[in-house]
Amino acid sequence: MSRKVAFFCSPIGLGHATRDIAVASLFEKTNTKFVTGAAAAKLISECGFDVDDSYRPPKFEVKEGRLEKSLKWLWQYYQYYKDCKVIARNFIKTEKPDIIISDEDFASISIAHEEKIPTVLITDILQTRFTSGFGSIIEKKMNKSMQDMIKKCNFVILPEFGNDKDNIRYVGPIVRETKSTREDLREKLSFVKKTITVSVGGTDAGRFLIDKMIQISKNLGNVDVVIVSGPLLQTRESNIRNLGFVNNLHEIIYASDLIVSLAGKSTIDEAKVYGTPGIFIPIKNHFEQEDNARTEGYTHQDLFRLEEIILKKLNEPRHRTGTSGAQKAWQVIKQTMTNT
Repeated sequence: MSRKVAFFCSPIGLGHATRDIAVASLFEKTNTKFVTGAAAAKLISECGFDVDDSYRPPKFEVKEGRLEKSLKWLWQYYQYYKDCKVIARNFIKTEKPDIIISDEDFASISIAHEEKIPTVLITDILQTRFTSGFGSIIEKKMNKSMQDMIKKCNFVILPEFGNDKDNIRYVGPIVRETKSTREDLREKLSFVKKTITVSVGGTDAGRFLIDKMIQISKNLGNVDVVIVSGPLLQTRESNIRNLGFVNNLHEIIYASDLIVSLAGKSTIDEAKVYGTPGIFIPIKNHFEQEDNARTEGYTHQDLFRLEEIILKKLNEPRHRTGTSGAQKAWQVIKQTMTNT
């Protein structure tokens, strides 16, 4: 395709970036540009894409694994949204893209609709539930605005299995592909023993999970524990290998025998597609993570019996789930570009 494609990727976590990379890899990189920020910008850039690193998202306040001050975060998010609208408007005015692909970045959707530019939204949530009480009144208004924008999009891509309806297209999990075998990856990564990988995304919100793994690691027997801590967390435990920030988590998950992670959808999807048993511990009071974890049979309380669960899951057989979600998403976007 020769038309100019702009991906606006939410920088809150790394899951949006990983699935956007999977889709964008099917486009010509010379005609594709991203707008995002934080660790997402670093990841996308390392995968060879042109990135405008402009977004500065608010941080979740997580204490001992519990999301706190959600109303404060919601207000900060609203201010962030207004800032992003200015950034998106300037980018669109300068770059003049032919299509806007947004991964849960509603600021760009709003500007694209004003400018009558075709829009495709990638999302796994259709409404939020961060607050209660007075805060829920504000959140309901924000959800109403979000619903209105969703209806105006040419298409909405959900990385789940389901039946298409109106402008919503279900494509299944969107994950990055690897051309390497699991054996080659294990050799490349020096995974010799049974290997448990701990992943906490691109922020420090998952520190509680790393701390728990450090606490129980010596009780797990003859296994290697590998931590993907992202750019903000550091650990120096002699019996744990910290990979820090990586741009190939999907391959590390494939090579591992078990993944212990926060309950982000993209990590769950990568574990399923590559057949790696997983334990997914949500941040308490984070509605999206708690929903994801519940679907996989976990709750935040499982953090306190993590050692027991790990010892059981380590011997669980692998079951790969085939998917062509990225290809299907690309076809939806291609259809949008052809019809507009």
